[in-house]
Amino acid sequence: MDEAALHDTWVQAWRALRVGSPDEALLDELLAAHCEAHRAYHTLQHLGECFALLEAQPGSAQRPAEVALALWFHDAVYDVRRHDNEERSAEWARRAMQDAGAAPDAAERVHALVMATRHEAEPIGADARLLVDIDLAILGAPAERFAEYERQIRIEYAHVPAEVFETRRREKLAGFLARDPLYLTAPMRERFEAAARANLKRAVKR
Repeated sequence: MDEAALHDTWVQAWRALRVGSPDEALLDELLAAHCEAHRAYHTLQHLGECFALLEAQPGSAQRPAEVALALWFHDAVYDVRRHDNEERSAEWARRAMQDAGAAPDAAERVHALVMATRHEAEPIGADARLLVDIDLAILGAPAERFAEYERQIRIEYAHVPAEVFETRRREKLAGFLARDPLYLTAPMRERFEAAARANLKRAVKR
């Protein structure tokens, strides 16, 4: 998905919320954030892949505009040396929606959606399950794309010694592999579950 198509997702989400004109300056901030030099995976490539998956499942979200904004913000803040990226991203999303005049409950729901991408607990609600499945779809990507993803993650953690990175990465991937099922929405499970388990098994073995 190119930048023009991403722009369309931005405009459509804000129009669906009926809170006035989309904030183009805020969009520029988010685009710039996803192009930060220290990012290799958490970039516009990942964002575009997420939106392509969302668009491939029309009608799957209960509140599509809120899911779209949660996708825009879920990696808005990304610093591998910190452990509060999701919290800061979620707060940015809530603040942006409040500033735009969105309903308080909508802002809180988007905040909760972004927080669900911490992947620390089973997501609550259909939209959270969909969002988390989309975020984790990379695990079920074709083998070549999964290998690229693994290289990109290693670039982002280039400052971590190999022996430390490999141990922690193996634990992380093994944790995903232990989930049964990994994907919580039926269409995503049908499309990605088998491939994700194959990718994860190979990666953990390595």
